[in-house]
Amino acid sequence: MTRDYDHIESVYWVFTQLCNDQCAHCYNLSGPKGQRISEAECMAIVDNLPNRMDRLILSGGEPLADRKLLYAILDRLADRYAALPAGQRPQLMLQTNGDLLTGEILDTLIEKGITRFDIASIDRFHKQAGARLMDLAELFDSRGVNGDEKDPLIEKDNYLQQSHLTWGYWGATDDMWLGGNWARGRAYQMGLWKRDPDHNFCAILSGAIGFLNGGDSIPQEISIQLWRINPCCPGTKEPLGDARIDRVADVLRRVADLPVFQSLDKGDPYRMGESVGVSEEHASKRCGELGSVCLWCDEFFTKHYDIKALKAVSETVPVGLG
Repeated sequence: MTRDYDHIESVYWVFTQLCNDQCAHCYNLSGPKGQRISEAECMAIVDNLPNRMDRLILSGGEPLADRKLLYAILDRLADRYAALPAGQRPQLMLQTNGDLLTGEILDTLIEKGITRFDIASIDRFHKQAGARLMDLAELFDSRGVNGDEKDPLIEKDNYLQQSHLTWGYWGATDDMWLGGNWARGRAYQMGLWKRDPDHNFCAILSGAIGFLNGGDSIPQEISIQLWRINPCCPGTKEPLGDARIDRVADVLRRVADLPVFQSLDKGDPYRMGESVGVSEEHASKRCGELGSVCLWCDEFFTKHYDIKALKAVSETVPVGLG
C-alpha cells in the first residue's frame, strides 16, 4: 500500500549553488558562478512541498551567499505552514559554511524560524578549513544557541526537538564524503573522488535508502537539487520530477510501487534492475569496473531504465543472467 506522501519526514533542498567558496570536492559545482534559480521558481517549489514535513534542511552552495532569496523562502514557508499546530510545523534547519554568518544575520535567521544550524566546513577542503569554529561557537553562545549536539541531527529523537535552538558542525572526510559516492561535480572533474566500489552510498542517510518509507533510525528523506526531485543528494541521472511544476507527494506516489525504486528505498542499487532483466551479478560487476555505485546508477538509468517514461529502455535485454 502506498503511504501518504503528503507527510514527509525530511526534505533536503539545495535552493542555490551560489557560494563564496569554490571547493575542489564540491559535488554540485557550487561557487561564485554557481547555478541559481529565480525567486518565483523557489516560491513555486515551496507551494509544491508536502503539506507536512517534520524537517526541511536548506542548503547550497552557500545559503547566505543568496541571502535575499533565503529570506524570501523562509517568509513563504512561514505563510505556507502557519495554519498547522505549532508541533506539526516543519523544523527549519540551515546547512552553511559559516563564513558569512554575523550576529545580525543570525538574529534574522532565528526570527524567521531557523532552529538548527549545521556548519558544514570543518575540513581541509574549505577556504577557512575550520578556522572560524571558535568565533562561531562564541556567536552562537551569545544568542543562546545550544552547541551540545555537535554532530548532524540524524537520529529522529534529536531532530524532532523543535523547542530549542541548536548548532553543530562537521566536514568532508576521505572515507565518507569522498568515499564511494562523490563521483560527481568538481570532485569528479578533478579526480578527487575515491574509487571505492564497495562503498554503498545508497545504504546511508543522504543516499537513497528510506526515501520512500524511512526506517526505525533514519528519516524518510528526499533531496531537491535546485528544482530536481531526487531520491538522494548526488541525484539520479535524471530527476524523478520537477518541483517547480510537480507536487513532491505526487512524484513519490508515481514511483512508490515500482520495483526499481523500491530497491533503492532499501539501499540496494545492485538489485534495482532485476525487474527489467539486469541481474545483481551484472550490477556488482559493473560497479567494480566503474569504481563507484553512483556511476553504476548513472549507467543503469542511461542504458537500462528510462526515468521519464518509468519503463525499461526498449533495447534492454537480460544482462548477466547466465
